Amino acid sequence: MKKLLNLSLLLIVLLTCYHTQAQEIKTLFKGDSTRSHGGYGAISNKFTRINGDFANMTGLYGGWYINHQFTLGVSGSAVNSNLRVPEQYSAVPGTKMSYLYAQFGLFTEYVLASNRAVHLTAQLFAGPGFTTQYQRFDFDDEDRFDYKDDDVHDTNWFTVVEPGVNVEFNVFKWMRFTTGVSYRQAFNSNGLGMKDKDLSGLSLDAGFKFGKF
Repeated sequence: MKKLLNLSLLLIVLLTCYHTQAQEIKTLFKGDSTRSHGGYGAISNKFTRINGDFANMTGLYGGWYINHQFTLGVSGSAVNSNLRVPEQYSAVPGTKMSYLYAQFGLFTEYVLASNRAVHLTAQLFAGPGFTTQYQRFDFDDEDRFDYKDDDVHDTNWFTVVEPGVNVEFNVFKWMRFTTGVSYRQAFNSNGLGMKDKDLSGLSLDAGFKFGKF
């Protein structure tokens, strides 16, 4: 997995360097070399595993789209499926707890041949993430009304780097569908039952973009 992470990071760095070199050099008389400005927002869904269990992660991302090639923006996502805490790692002994996972930060993306109906993209997310333990109640559980904001435990912060590659489809001029894979690597996690290896792993990704491309 580390080899995949390193290769993905290298690919993104090379594509970014290519994009930078491909731009016209700015001069005193020709003005800004940026030829096109746009922007978009996107909804995404990731199928992944955290601590060995299936996790469904939904998110939002978007940003400034430059020259039909490069995106600079922000991203945030969180797990909405139930991640049970093993009894030996429960922050409240004797109580059934669940993990909450979320991440947010900087998002960049490079697009190859954006105007083609089907094309490739390479993306990179980097930012903080956190886990915490909480009591997750079923809809028909009367105890859910006793929940308080301070009923969260073992809040654990760490750093996340997640490169990915996608196939993107131009559905309409203002909408695109994207699907691909990414690899999430966590650094310096120290939660109960949530070390770096428990949080790191592959994701199958899908999403829709809406905006001016």
